[in-house]
This record gives sequence, C-alpha cells and structure tokens, in this order.
Amino acid sequence: MTFLAKKSPSTIAIVPVSADGFDAWLKKQDARTKEWVKAAGFTGADGALLSLPDDKGRPSRVLFGAAKFTLWTFGDLPGRLPKNEGGYFIDAKLDGVAATQAALGWALGSYQFAKYKSGKKKEFAALVWPDNADRAQVERTVAGIYLVRDLVNTPANDLGPAEIAAAAAKVAKAGNAKITVITGEELLKKNYPAIYEVGKGSPRRPRLIDIRWGNEKHRKVTLVGKGVAFDTGGLNLKPGNSMYLMKKDMGGAAHVLGLAQMIMAEKLPVRLRVLIPAVENSVDGDSFRPSDVIRTRKGLSVEVGDTDAEGRIILCDALAEACTEKPDILINFATLTGAARVALGPDLPALFSNSEDLAAGLLAAAKQEQDPLWQLPLWQPYKGWLDSKIADTNTIGGSFGGAIVAALYLEKFVDKDVSWAHIDTFSWNAATRPGRPEGGEALGIRAALAHIKSTLGKSRK
Repeated sequence: MTFLAKKSPSTIAIVPVSADGFDAWLKKQDARTKEWVKAAGFTGADGALLSLPDDKGRPSRVLFGAAKFTLWTFGDLPGRLPKNEGGYFIDAKLDGVAATQAALGWALGSYQFAKYKSGKKKEFAALVWPDNADRAQVERTVAGIYLVRDLVNTPANDLGPAEIAAAAAKVAKAGNAKITVITGEELLKKNYPAIYEVGKGSPRRPRLIDIRWGNEKHRKVTLVGKGVAFDTGGLNLKPGNSMYLMKKDMGGAAHVLGLAQMIMAEKLPVRLRVLIPAVENSVDGDSFRPSDVIRTRKGLSVEVGDTDAEGRIILCDALAEACTEKPDILINFATLTGAARVALGPDLPALFSNSEDLAAGLLAAAKQEQDPLWQLPLWQPYKGWLDSKIADTNTIGGSFGGAIVAALYLEKFVDKDVSWAHIDTFSWNAATRPGRPEGGEALGIRAALAHIKSTLGKSRK
C-alpha cells in the first residue's frame, strides 16, 4: 500500500478547502498566495487541485476542493498527484473515524490490476498515515478488497474452479483454517447433485469448497458464495454482449473469501464456515438441459427452466448444507440476476432476508460504513410463479420480479429457524470513480463485517 510512516522535509501538505469556506480561508493567506490562487482561478470547487509553490518555486502545499469528508473524498488523489519522495499528508483535523476512512479511500484508489500488462506499472502518490487512523483495520480491509478485485478481474482462462479452490486454500492457510474440497463425481457420492449437474458439462470439474475456522464454542457465521468461473449461459446460450463480463460470475465466491480473510485476520470470536460451489457453466454434450429435473441435497427436485439461471441451482446445495449446522448468521453473496441491476443499478446490491433483525443490522452497518445495500422484499405471493408440473419447484418464474423470484427460490433451501441474508451483487465498477477503479469490486462485505462484529462481539486482542 502507498503509505509512509512519518513526514519528512519534502512531504507536501494537502489542504482541503470547501467552496463555502474558501473566502474565509483566502483572507488568512499572505499576499503572494492570494495572487497565485486568484490567478489560477481556484475557488474550492469539489475535486479541484492547485499546487502552491514555496519561495524557491518548489511545491509546498496542494489545495484540494472538498466540501465534506467521506470514504471516497481522497480516493482519486493517489493517481492525480505526482509522485513525491516525501509523500503527502492531509493538513486537516480528522477524528479517528475520518482519519481511517481517508486512509482507506486513499488505499482503495491506489489499486491497479496490471498482471497482464507489459511495461512499467502505474506509480501512485504515497500518503503519510493520518494521525488517529486505525492502521490495522485499514490494512485488513484493503487486503480483503484487493483480493476480491484481483479474483474478479482475473480472466476465466486463468481462473476456473480449480484455481478458485487454490485461492481459497491460500486464504485458509493464512488464517490457519481447515479446508476440504469435494471434486467431480465425488459430489454425487457426497450428495451434492445440483452442483455436479451444473458443472458436469465442462472439462474443468465442479467442486464444493468448505473452509472452517475458529473456536467451536463461539457463535456460528456461515458464508456462501456463488463460484461460477465463467457463465456461457449453458444451452440457453447468452448473446456475446451479455457473455463478455461473465468472468465475474464468481464474484460471490470472491466476496466470501475476502470477507473470510478479514474475519480471520481480525480474529473475531466466531465459528466461521465458508462454502463455495465452484463450477463452469459450459456448452457440451454432457451439459444439463432446459426441462431437466435435478435432485438437490435438501431432497427437493427442481425443474430447470433456463440453464442460464445456474447460480441458484448450485447455491441451493450449499445453502442446504449450511443449514445443517444451524448457524447464527447465514449470508450468501452472488452475482445472481440481471434483474437486480435493472432495478438498482451497479452500485446497490440487493438485500433479501428472512430475518427483520438481520436485515436491519446489515442496513445500519451499510450506512455506517458507506457500503450501501438496498433491501428488496421476499414477496411471498410471487412464490407460486416457481410452481412446476413435474417437480417440486421450477428454477425460474416468468418475466417479472426476477431478483425477487430468484431469492424466493433460494429461500426454499434455507431452514426457517436460520437467520439468512441473500446479497445479489454486481461485483463490478462500470466506470472509474474516486477509490473505485473500473473493474472487479467488493460490494457489501464491509457492511457484513461491521454487522458481524457488532452482533457477535469485538475482536480478541
């Protein structure tokens, strides 16, 4: 990360100035500064930058237009400011929360995915750690989010089910957790038929990844993530423009790995379990078909309405297994429906929950962490849309309310006495903004972590 421990004689101050407070600030400056600022036309407009020279013509301060401080206020400065040996420091009074958010936004704006680029990587400006910033929290959070971004950005030719399992093993090893992986035909022997059916059409064998960590006496948190390494749509083949970004269809798996890494790094007093069904939805002579009837771990039979609704099929086996241990909190992340994006756009993951307390807690944490979620209803009257004439349920239900119907399908595989939340996320930044470069993104995991911490207790020191 681009941080320096302390200031040096060459460190340059970043001076936040708001448009409303600009005149008052300018009155306090010397004549030379006033002339320079007026000549440059700087007025404190949000995002504006102006370098102020010292008496030798070297940069000494940078004025930065900032009406208020949020997580993203300083997020694009690492790439906009020129690299400086002594780095920069924020010349403003920041309490602990603001200082931590400023540092986190700076770090998130310093991310780049340059694995496949030849030539020199982009260099980012460094920041001197703000006073009062929780460095450990920033470092844990950034590591988790960078992991999510890296995994989602990696193309599918280098990230199939086996590579997702390898990434999970690395996370487990770092956290001293146990991991098991059930692969290929073993899924049938161990009664995970739905995962097997979706993945059997690919030569890259399907698998179920299972991570366990923590004291068995602590309260249980189980995370489930959709791990579709690439989604062609199967025999209901996607058109090319819809298939292009389907390397990100394992975004749910990336989210739970990033969140699990953060939980373990913070040593939260929880009993953590992570379940990731990892498959590739390919077109092959062995691919599952529309109208096939698939058995599931829970014992329900499901009629395949559309092979492009494969994520909910693999998740149902993992959710059924998760419920066998009656976790105190069960959260799944999935890039599940385009309908959620049509309803809420790319920035707002849709939240569904069978627990008012869990939903309220996640929404409160989302607001606190500036990591938004938006609740949609598990509208029970739509449940009949999933009826099948030949199986216990269909996987799809008409052309309306697609995100809700998908959530209602998943709900069939969750025990009523388990507090469950389903987060339907885009896992992608469609355009670059401060702290959020275009590409893979972690959406909702900071909120989930904050809720888990507030519900199950503070970390052990």
